[in-house]
Amino acid sequence: MPPRIALVTCRPGPEVAVDRDLPELERALREAGADARTVAWDAPDADWSAFDLALIRSTWDYSWRAREFLAWAEKCQAATRLANPADVVRWNADKRYLGELAAAGVPTVPTRYIAPGERADLPDDHEYVVKPTSGAGARFAARYTPKQRDTAVRQLARMHAEGFTAMVQPYARAVDVTGERALQFFGGSLLHASRKGAVLTPGTPYDARKVAHPGVAAWEPSDAELAVAARALAAVPDRARLLYARVDLVDGEDGRPVVMELELVEPNLFLDLHPASTARVVEAVLGAAGRDPGPRPPADRPAARPAG
Repeated sequence: MPPRIALVTCRPGPEVAVDRDLPELERALREAGADARTVAWDAPDADWSAFDLALIRSTWDYSWRAREFLAWAEKCQAATRLANPADVVRWNADKRYLGELAAAGVPTVPTRYIAPGERADLPDDHEYVVKPTSGAGARFAARYTPKQRDTAVRQLARMHAEGFTAMVQPYARAVDVTGERALQFFGGSLLHASRKGAVLTPGTPYDARKVAHPGVAAWEPSDAELAVAARALAAVPDRARLLYARVDLVDGEDGRPVVMELELVEPNLFLDLHPASTARVVEAVLGAAGRDPGPRPPADRPAARPAG
């Protein structure tokens, strides 16, 4: 019997981007002999026990349905193997994990948190970003100067009314010049890396839809970027069970890379930029499904450096 793999996504909607990787990944898995199917995580008739592996891919509505999604992850994991595992998903779905990374000595963007009912303590001497601890695609994120405090306070009030805890970070000014780099890991080693431009432009309302990956292009990570990514992944609880991870980096005030976010739930793989990576993803997914993927095709790029 071929390995049965669910590629887990979400239903289309006005706030949901199109996953351009999904058709190619499904096709490649089927060509490799798998019974691969795309299934919405909240499909009422889905039988997760019918699959050898449920691979979370583009569940891009989870951040505003976090409680439902986390309950689904636990339910799905009770029925089959879930990648990434439910405990990792729960930990990563709340961006307060950045505080844990910082406490472990990982260079991160400095972050403060403002929960519902707490005073709006906002910077008065530098540009900053306000966004929710549960968010994706820059949803409910905005960039402010100290003179825009009233607008930022209104954003906080809206977020708190909807039950979100806010996070406040200094705006990483280097992102306007050097961009944000995404280092993608799969099966325990570096898959590829990408670079994108600044997502938050001055004056864009927090509730406006943003372009999540402006100007995204292939990137060759530096040794310093790889080292920070390795430190971040080493600090993840239960890291040995990770199938995939994306480490998003920007340059800090001293020019050294720091972690902006660690994406362990549903990171975009950017396979359209890195088509040669599809075969390696398929191999790792088949292995995670408990089936021998067979002989590995000849490499068309140097061996990836390990994640740590």
